[in-house]
Parts: sequence; structure tokens; C-alpha cells
Amino acid sequence: MKKLIIPFFSFIFLLQINYIQLNASDGPKHPMQMKWSFDGMTGKFDKQSIQRGFKVYKEVCSACHSIKRVAFRNLMEIGFSEDEVKALASEYEVKDGPDEEGEMFERPARLADIIPGPYLNEKAARAANNGAYPLDLSLIIKARHDGANYVYSLLTGYSNPPSDFELGENMYYNPYFAAGGDQLAMTPPLHTEGQVAFDDGTKATVDQMSNDVVNFLQWVAEPEMQESKALGIKVLIFLVFFTILFYIAKKRIWKRIE
Repeated sequence: MKKLIIPFFSFIFLLQINYIQLNASDGPKHPMQMKWSFDGMTGKFDKQSIQRGFKVYKEVCSACHSIKRVAFRNLMEIGFSEDEVKALASEYEVKDGPDEEGEMFERPARLADIIPGPYLNEKAARAANNGAYPLDLSLIIKARHDGANYVYSLLTGYSNPPSDFELGENMYYNPYFAAGGDQLAMTPPLHTEGQVAFDDGTKATVDQMSNDVVNFLQWVAEPEMQESKALGIKVLIFLVFFTILFYIAKKRIWKRIE
């Protein structure tokens, strides 16, 4: 029996060593682990940061990426007034119709309209980006593993490639973009301090702009998060209370039988 056990544990040990070596070499760089206000059971949205993040999206990211899940009126949920949102919507033109003559026409956007994206369709988007297709960002935080940390790391992770790294033409090195072999076609979107002027006076460093736009995209992906967490806590309290109540009832009932 001992002759079988010793080789077995040796085999398991070797498997563990190989696993550690495999995961330690040439793997994708793990996203930076940040502290987010929305993390945990009691996590909440930082509406001030989300508003700044929307400005980063509007002035930088919206040049290529859409957010098809967000209507102008939704922006009132993060602290913008109705007048502010109406003024914002009036800056956009949306296609509507047909009119009485059966023709489509353009009009200023209204509160109920979805915030327009930069391209009419996928073909137009690819034609403007050398064949690459800029993703809709509505669910990017939910669609990527460790979404908030991943997007933050990607935005702040552009750097010069190692000397032995072969970078493709019109590509940029980013060790957090494992899906593309550490390189991607998107130019560094947030690259200069003060690239966006925040209305509340917050200093617009690259880290700050990245942090704020991630907060905004988290809200876009899961606007009902706070309500869901609050409901979950209430349900847990309810379950704990009734578990205790039923336990006491069970003890009293069985005490009589005993």
C-alpha cells in the first residue's frame, strides 16, 4: 500500500508545481485591484464621480463608443437636473419619422431618446476605424472578468513595449489586453492631465478620469444596483429573524413531546 501512496502524492506535488509555473509565466497581467464605492453588500454609487465620468465619456469616449442602454432622462438618476438634461439633449440630432409625406427627418433629441452613438451602423464604424469595431460600452463592466478593475487597468496601462516585443503597425502596447496579445488598435484615450475640465474643480489626472469613467460605466451596466443590494440585505434580515423564530418554536414544540 505504501508503494502506491508515495508515488501518488509525488504525482500530485508535481502537478501543483507545473500549475504554478504555468500561471506565473507569459500569462496576461492581472488587473490592478482598486477600491470602489460600489463594492460589497453595502456598496453605493458615488454620484459626483459618475457625473464626472459621464463628462469623460461625452468628451472622449463617445467619439468612438456608444451607450445604447442609456436615455437622456436616465441621467437625472445620477444627479443632473431636468433642465440640465434637456439642454444636453438639445445638442444632439436624432432621426425620426416618417412625416406626413413619408420622409424621415432629423430633430433635436428629447429626454426619452437614447443617447446617440457616433456611427449609423457597424459598417460605418469599421470603415472609420481601419476595420476595428468599437464596442458599445453599455455592459462592458459586466461583460469582462473583474470588469471595473479590468477597464481601469486597461485605460491606465498603456506603456512602451519590451525590447523583444513585436508591435504591429498602428497598434499600441497594453499588457492588460490579453485578448489581443498585449496590443490593441485603440489609441490611449486618456493620456493628458486636464484633458477634461471637471465642473466641480476636481483635478483631471489620467488616474482620476479613468476612475470616474469606470464609475459611470458601472452605473450604466447596473443602474439598479443600490436598490438590489438594499433589497438583498432586507431579505437576509428577514431570513435570519424567521430562522431564529422557527428554531425557538421547534425547541418549544419538541420539549412538550419529550
